[in-house]
Amino acid sequence: MSPELISILVLVVVFVIATTRSVNMGALAFAAAFAVGELVADLDADGIFAGFPGDLFVVLVGVTYLFAIARANGTTDWLVHASIRLVRGRVALIPWVMFAITGALTAIGAVSPAAVAIVAPIALSFAARYGISPLLMGAMVVHGAQGGGFSPISIYGTIVNGIVEREKLPGNEIALFLASLIANLVIAGVVFVLFGGLKLWARGAVAPDGGSGEGDPAKGGGGARTSPEGGGGARTSPAATGNGTSPSGTATLVEAQPDTPDTTRLTPARIATLTALVALVVAVLVFDLDAGLTAITLAVCLSTAWPEDSRKAVGQIAWSTVLLICGVLTYVAVLDEMGTITWAGKGVSEIGVPLLAAVLLCYIGAIVSAFASSVGIMGALIPLAVPFLAQGEIGAVGMVAALAVSATVVDVSPFSTNGALVLAAAPDVDRERFFRQLMVYGGIVVAVVPAVAWLVMVVPGWG
Repeated sequence: MSPELISILVLVVVFVIATTRSVNMGALAFAAAFAVGELVADLDADGIFAGFPGDLFVVLVGVTYLFAIARANGTTDWLVHASIRLVRGRVALIPWVMFAITGALTAIGAVSPAAVAIVAPIALSFAARYGISPLLMGAMVVHGAQGGGFSPISIYGTIVNGIVEREKLPGNEIALFLASLIANLVIAGVVFVLFGGLKLWARGAVAPDGGSGEGDPAKGGGGARTSPEGGGGARTSPAATGNGTSPSGTATLVEAQPDTPDTTRLTPARIATLTALVALVVAVLVFDLDAGLTAITLAVCLSTAWPEDSRKAVGQIAWSTVLLICGVLTYVAVLDEMGTITWAGKGVSEIGVPLLAAVLLCYIGAIVSAFASSVGIMGALIPLAVPFLAQGEIGAVGMVAALAVSATVVDVSPFSTNGALVLAAAPDVDRERFFRQLMVYGGIVVAVVPAVAWLVMVVPGWG
């Protein structure tokens, strides 16, 4: 058996173990890099570590650290509640608000599961309160997160664009972002129509969170009072999600608890954090500064001013994601060093039908990502396709965009992190039935989206 084939089989084993045993794929990839590098490729430790993606490590730590501070001091909660108030209780707009919020969070640097973990509990609480399909609301949250997930300063966008640049492929950051955004917007629109969104328009407006009851306890004006129907506004739903909410949605004296933060007010820490998030966008997009170094600098400034938030935030840095990305890319670097990528690319190109090879890669990305890591599979598939793309018969920009879309839209699967978060966050539902709904929906996405992405992005020959 050739060394190249051994290294590919080891990669398959890594994906299988990570999927079936819930072991971090990055840790497995580090072990695989050590074993294959030492025993098969005859590399020493320095040769193996040469492929460690130090730049992406700083991006992941810096951006997630800054975002963890925003979560710790309540800035993200303020953003969520401010957005909800903007719709003035129009039920039909709530799913789209959730789509926009998660999209904005991932677009400015939040890891997709982190954004879903923040928004999903609130979104599914609104779904239960207002009779919105939990599948509709959960899908809107996940597709919103993926819609913003490939902005030039996002985690996914930075990773994919970094891989494209490292592999010297033609790239277009804006095209990648728009491809993902438009694809997820279209899918969200279809889901909205199919799962009861149109019926929501006929229901008009209800009392929005923040209460327009002006002192009427039944309409939420009496903040600390209990509202059996959950109509007490923001005082009895989002803030109470983890603070005394009963299965029926009833909240008990949330405002009366002195240690419960008011998520509707802008504090100095929240103002500073919002300023930092805007500064990150400006620094990266306008001044072309490194996203990771800028984010960690802003996080340090906030930590110095409010050290109590920093202590909470350090533990919330997405260390598992850091381990995942760095491990997979280190193993891919070992594959590159030993010539496996060139060997595999030639094998794909020998299929003889470039478009067929392209659609197969999209389906591989979608199927694996439905059960494992979207970022991990992108980190492996894009480099493996480099020699195939270098022939020029398939546009690199369109192919990378199709792979990115195929590997991320399937994250609504209950076997993925985002789908599991949605499933766990849904209150007052038949969890077994909801699981089956997510599984069927995820299966449909896996079956349909890669083919459509290939047809729209690859066949025309973009890039």
